[in-house]
Amino acid sequence: MTLRILDAGDTALTIEFGDGVDRRLLAAVAALDAVLAQAVEDGRLPGIVETVPTFRSLTVIYDPLRTTRAAIEPVIRGLIDASPAARSPARRQWRLPVCYGDQSADCGPDLDELAAACGLTPAEVIRLHSSGTYEVYMLGFLPGFAFMGDLPAVLARPRRSEPRVRVPAGSVATAGTLTAIYPWESPGGWHLIGSCPVPLFSAAWPQAALLRPGDRVSFRAVEVGEYRALAAELMGAGNSPLPPMSFLIDAGTTP
Repeated sequence: MTLRILDAGDTALTIEFGDGVDRRLLAAVAALDAVLAQAVEDGRLPGIVETVPTFRSLTVIYDPLRTTRAAIEPVIRGLIDASPAARSPARRQWRLPVCYGDQSADCGPDLDELAAACGLTPAEVIRLHSSGTYEVYMLGFLPGFAFMGDLPAVLARPRRSEPRVRVPAGSVATAGTLTAIYPWESPGGWHLIGSCPVPLFSAAWPQAALLRPGDRVSFRAVEVGEYRALAAELMGAGNSPLPPMSFLIDAGTTP
């Protein structure tokens, strides 16, 4: 693992652990994020505004009127050196329903095309995608958009050559070795293979994003009738003060 600490403007620095999408790097990012949060809480890092974890790096944003890179970098390096095997946050396990490839409900218009590109039947793609357990690497692109890996190698395909102008909210998609659910309607170039009725983001919830880095997610294939019933049931969940926790099957244990 190659560590680099880089300037990110005049109010932030970025700690890079490597160059790829790798669970080992994700664990290192999560561990540092946890010990930094504790250091801030303990008062050892005054002036830190927030931290932003990604696949392979952690950006630390600070208030330049209260601290500087010269002041916080030695503390951060000490935390890294003193806690190489720091405990990662508890891992939650979710099981989310997905309607795959049902054209009548606009669920997964790319399923057949992706299956053909992979040399599989649509049923085989559904079986492979829904039998995996995926780790949330990071949130980005849209509020609540969770980048999850890793797909079975046979399903890995580059993004579409022509992105769509409109991808419906709830679309379950794949690109490269990753899978995701679009929390909002937006443009997008991923392969759409299904749809999930569970809302993923609401400013009304204590934690606005349903999923967080380090969570594990599996998918349960549902028929269109159950999908529509769940969509109707969950229609107002985004305005509820609490997220739909019935899809959480394990609140998390320390690995």
